[in-house]
Amino acid sequence: MAKLCVGLVSALAWSCVATSLRAQTPKTTEKKPAVETPSPNATPPPQATPSPQATPFSVPSAPGPSPAAGATPSVNAPSSVPLSPQATQASNPLTLDEALRLANAQASSFQQATLNERIASEDVRQAQAAFLPKVSAPLSYVYTSPALGLNPNEPRTQSFIANNAISEYEGFVNVAGDFDVAGKLRATLAKNRALLAAAHAGTEVARRALVQAVIEAYYGLALAIAQRSGAEQNLVAAEEFERITSLLVSGGEVAPIDLTRAQLQTIERRDELERDRANEIVSAGALRVLVGYDFTRPISTTDLLLAVPFDAEFQQFQANDISRRPEFTQLEEQIRAAKHEIRIARADRLPSLTFSMNGGFDTDSLRPARLKEHSGVSAAINLNIPIFDWGVTRSKERQAHLRVQIAENERTVAVRGFTQQFYAAQAQASTAAARVRLAGEAVRLAQINLETSIARYRAGEAQVIEVTDAQTTLVTQRLALYQAIFDYQTALGRLRQATGQ
Repeated sequence: MAKLCVGLVSALAWSCVATSLRAQTPKTTEKKPAVETPSPNATPPPQATPSPQATPFSVPSAPGPSPAAGATPSVNAPSSVPLSPQATQASNPLTLDEALRLANAQASSFQQATLNERIASEDVRQAQAAFLPKVSAPLSYVYTSPALGLNPNEPRTQSFIANNAISEYEGFVNVAGDFDVAGKLRATLAKNRALLAAAHAGTEVARRALVQAVIEAYYGLALAIAQRSGAEQNLVAAEEFERITSLLVSGGEVAPIDLTRAQLQTIERRDELERDRANEIVSAGALRVLVGYDFTRPISTTDLLLAVPFDAEFQQFQANDISRRPEFTQLEEQIRAAKHEIRIARADRLPSLTFSMNGGFDTDSLRPARLKEHSGVSAAINLNIPIFDWGVTRSKERQAHLRVQIAENERTVAVRGFTQQFYAAQAQASTAAARVRLAGEAVRLAQINLETSIARYRAGEAQVIEVTDAQTTLVTQRLALYQAIFDYQTALGRLRQATGQ
């Protein structure tokens, strides 16, 4: 309904202004040729009687982004004012879907979360491998100095009793592992799996946060382009009114002060245009950062007015959809991981059982006969019973309990915060949709008010201040329409985020 209203306003405005200005072209007098008063901002044509044609005084009620800033020539625009780098828009505007696709491939918190998820998956793989025996091949050579003080006829022997020979060669294949009698390995695996699920949910949280950031930056640039385009047309309208006022002053139909006021109005519109240009450059930079565009590359969006909302679109979201947010999955898995940490801490106070098996040789010579003589297999099982560790393991268990409480407290706080975000976004979307309808109607009325003020001014029934006020009112209402559409789209994005969509 709002889109239809905007379209009708635009068509009606142009037709009414054209008809009005054709019928109210300034009259000339044969007694007194029009001598135009020069002004610093207005350079009227030399002829005394302007040709009876429609002037582009009134601007469309809903302008969109122009292909190139400044494409509409301004009558008295100073040549010293440069156009901004963002003024030349891309020939093919960037769509929102394309912006989201490009943003997902750029370095961001979403990519960081993806890497963290991959790290968590490696932790799970390591925990699974802890159940399997480890195979190693220790090889060593030990040299011991010969014993001193031996008789000349005695063979050389090693100086240390514990050693087997002066030169000792050892080569084994070792198989060792743990028996998970205390459940520590199982608890560690379960904990890492919970952390992996939490990391996966965190990746989804980061992705949706990136989507919301792109939406706000995209529509922020669309709003800035629409404001800049509207400011350009407002400036053209103000300069045209200044030119008409200059002709009326030259013909003696209005007071010279009216021209001064018209010039002030032109200066104000030119100031607004410069501010909107700067705002467009900043908004374009914010979107370039997210989509990975170089700062010298032109970027533009689709027309903001194409995003005029439908009234019932925001009503499909329900408060009970909050439970589908990935943040809840992330918090639940973090609580699970903290509970498994309690089991790990308890397992450190229980006996542990390990085994090892060696097969190889231990000899003083690498001759085949000696290798065969000193080759064999050995096996061992070790039982470790913890007795006293000054309360370290109990302290770790208490820490794990506290982490569970922290995670549960975070979940409670998150539920309240997410609920508040949902109702806030719902209220913002609802009011923004209403504002779009009201602003569309206000733009239509402001157009009528401006046309009536121009007619009254030319008939001598109104002061110039009435026209300038009508111009300001129209500009204000048009900006209100742009802002309402932007607020609706960003609130709709926050609604999707609040309901896990």
